[in-house]
Amino acid sequence: MGIAGWIDYNYDLRTEEKIIGKMVEQLKKPGLAESTKYIGINVVFVEQGRTQNKMLHTINNKEYIIAFDGEIFNKKELKEELNITTDNDAEIAVNAFHVWQEECADKLNGVFSFAVWQEENKKLFFIRDRIGVKPLFYYPYNGGIVFGSELKVLLAHPGIKHVINKEGLSELLLLGPGRTEGCGVIKGIAEVLPGEFINYEESGISKHKYWDLIAKEHEDNLNETIEHTRFLVKDALERQLEGKTSVCSMLSGGLDSSIMAKLMSDYYKSQGKRQIVTYSVDYVDNEKYFEKSSFQPNQDNEFIDIMIKNINSVHNKVVIDNEKLAFSLYEAVDARDLPGMADIDSSLLLFAREIAKDYKVAVSGECSDEIFLGYPWYHNEEILYKECFPWAPTNELRKEIIKENVFDDFEEYSNEKYIETINETSKLETDSKKDARMREMFRLNFYWFMQTLVDRGDRMASSSGLDIKMPFCDYRIVEYAYNVPFEYKALNGREKGLLREAVKDILPDEIVNRKKSPYPKTHNPEYLKAVTTMFNNAIGSKNSILYELINIEKVLEIAGNPNLVTKPWYGQLMRAPQMIAYLVQLDYWFNKYNVNIE
Repeated sequence: MGIAGWIDYNYDLRTEEKIIGKMVEQLKKPGLAESTKYIGINVVFVEQGRTQNKMLHTINNKEYIIAFDGEIFNKKELKEELNITTDNDAEIAVNAFHVWQEECADKLNGVFSFAVWQEENKKLFFIRDRIGVKPLFYYPYNGGIVFGSELKVLLAHPGIKHVINKEGLSELLLLGPGRTEGCGVIKGIAEVLPGEFINYEESGISKHKYWDLIAKEHEDNLNETIEHTRFLVKDALERQLEGKTSVCSMLSGGLDSSIMAKLMSDYYKSQGKRQIVTYSVDYVDNEKYFEKSSFQPNQDNEFIDIMIKNINSVHNKVVIDNEKLAFSLYEAVDARDLPGMADIDSSLLLFAREIAKDYKVAVSGECSDEIFLGYPWYHNEEILYKECFPWAPTNELRKEIIKENVFDDFEEYSNEKYIETINETSKLETDSKKDARMREMFRLNFYWFMQTLVDRGDRMASSSGLDIKMPFCDYRIVEYAYNVPFEYKALNGREKGLLREAVKDILPDEIVNRKKSPYPKTHNPEYLKAVTTMFNNAIGSKNSILYELINIEKVLEIAGNPNLVTKPWYGQLMRAPQMIAYLVQLDYWFNKYNVNIE
């Protein structure tokens, strides 16, 4: 669950055990195997969490060193094509690279980031999966490069200054917790893009996008589209379950998690195996304080009960204390290495930690909404054609919170990033106005909103010793859905109408017809009280970065009257308590990593 590396063409890295040790220390995770290291003259590779994994491979007299994080899902096909017998992901990847070189990128189906050092030509190849589930950051410098799965690994290297410039500050305050793809926030650090591989050699660096959302004619009729959607979702899950014994399912009673739990239950029954185990999350006294909204119309419990009976699962309900939820905001920053989605992050961290006591792998229904049009902004005409990020249609709250002198223009940066994404959208000349806009919305959601959630899932789970599988992130589903016309995806006038139709015969009607409801958040006022105390503690230090960036009086006013926040900070869930929590995380992040503003 993590890799790191360091290449330097001008220096013997075998003398740098102290620096290497600091980088290795940052990869350690609870309950996982110790790190494996390879240290050569010009190259250091580190891999954490994988047992019985060798890093040096000799194939046809050529030496390769590989550090691999993640999993390959089409092992069977690759093994046959490569004529090898191993089931080890890293060995399959290095053999694929030996045979196909860069073109191995097109052959692999999985979630991964890995690096290969070619001893023969002293060249580094590193790559990230198409969806971007597994992160990979890098910092090139004159004569060398440092890379790793987590920002903290790079920041442990003394050659990297803990500095952010205006761009990094804009990412944190104007877009956060969203982040521009490829941006590492810290000055000089970049992130490998989803669907990108990079070659690095002494002469420099070259980047190549091997996968993207490409517009194609959709040739299937409605029935064929329904059937193929069902096949892709089922196949994606089964590929990720193959060969695994200790797996459970996260269950909210929503459509997406219910699909996964049901398909998983059916799969194990077909294998003659045990009934499945499911987990749900809630918060102390949440039922008492829950307020219905258009985005969150009902609570999960009754729908969870329906699914438990339907699949006969052994169910575990994790109930999180609100004060603990608040204080885990710090640990959530430790896991993500950046301020994140506040309690939406920390709750998943605590949830994953409980699951990891008994299981090492959990299946999630995450990322269906971005792909199958689950969010209201796909269907609300007022928002649909508005030239902005739909989950942040206004900077109104940020303008109130951020000091006026921090930015010259509060709209320019986010508008620029929005337009860049729109301009990169692949369309067909035959697209209707609506289908063309839907492609833009798909790209916006896929490369922005979904990346925030995918990063959240991977980082919170990994830091807890859990591996969360997200079958909806299979690139074949994404490719197919991108080209399905809106009238099919919104079948019967419903959000996720196509997906509902594809599973209506296997799920209870109450689940199939349930209106979309998001990941559960706390409604308990104790949480607001706790994060307000934490905010007050942060500003208790006059050296807090918040005094430089934030209108403290306005935040305290909102803390006393959260109904003043009528527009969310980000998405639909980050309102007054989460906004304050984000500022708490921001203060903690600047202090923890000793970050300075340039």
